Amino acid sequence: MINRQILAILRIDLAKTFFSKRGLWIYLLALSPVIPMVGHWLFGRADDHALSDDIRAFAGIFQFFYLRIVIFFGCVGIFMNLFRGEMLDKSLHYYMLAPVRREVLVAGKFVSGLVAAITIFCGSVIIQWVGIFAHYSPELIWGYMNSGNGWSHLASYVVAAALACIGYGAIFLWAGVRYKNPLFPAAAILVWEGLNGILPAMLKKVSIIYWLKSVCPISIPPPQTGRGGVWNLLLFDIDPAPPVMAIANLVLLAAFVVVWAALRARRLEISYGTE
Repeated sequence: MINRQILAILRIDLAKTFFSKRGLWIYLLALSPVIPMVGHWLFGRADDHALSDDIRAFAGIFQFFYLRIVIFFGCVGIFMNLFRGEMLDKSLHYYMLAPVRREVLVAGKFVSGLVAAITIFCGSVIIQWVGIFAHYSPELIWGYMNSGNGWSHLASYVVAAALACIGYGAIFLWAGVRYKNPLFPAAAILVWEGLNGILPAMLKKVSIIYWLKSVCPISIPPPQTGRGGVWNLLLFDIDPAPPVMAIANLVLLAAFVVVWAALRARRLEISYGTE
């Protein structure tokens, strides 16, 4: 019975998420890193030295822009709207009137948001990967993919993107259930994640970006002497955790937050006049 209810919620919410005009900007945001990569495809060099530079460039774009900006704000748009968007559309009461437990409703909406987010953002990672390496010869690319850890690098980036959707998605789902204006907690989380590079070692681990960085296959080197500023805020000066531990911690964190949101949803009351 519960499985059928979750599938029903999943079917309804997936259609809203994928085909809503309100969510068009999420597709544009997810594809934004592709634009410079297409330009690089058209005008970039194609030799062994350029390939190593592009491998590092992809790592930098992924860690500093895609994880921190694109997926972060994309999950804000997807997961906060699962409840607050329904409030704005004055349609949440239809779910509440149905014979569905609040916990099942939260689980179904989280799964629907997660399917949409992983499809969009992991799909974009693959498109970016093709775009940045498309101008190289097939022999050079297949050598990197088969003999130079290319497949494992790509898999790590896809897994990191999926884990970002899981971690940020759970937190923003909880914020959408807990707060009438969830943008304030989202702004607080953004500041905390941005300051991660200058926090003490223990506090660095109280963040999602630290564990995501641990899954990424390439570490970005520290800046040269004399360079600093904002760059230093984005770097990690402690050893990353083992990838298996990072994956387990993020999944456990997401499970805990979703359960917390489900318990909070038991006290959720609809009052469209005050929203």
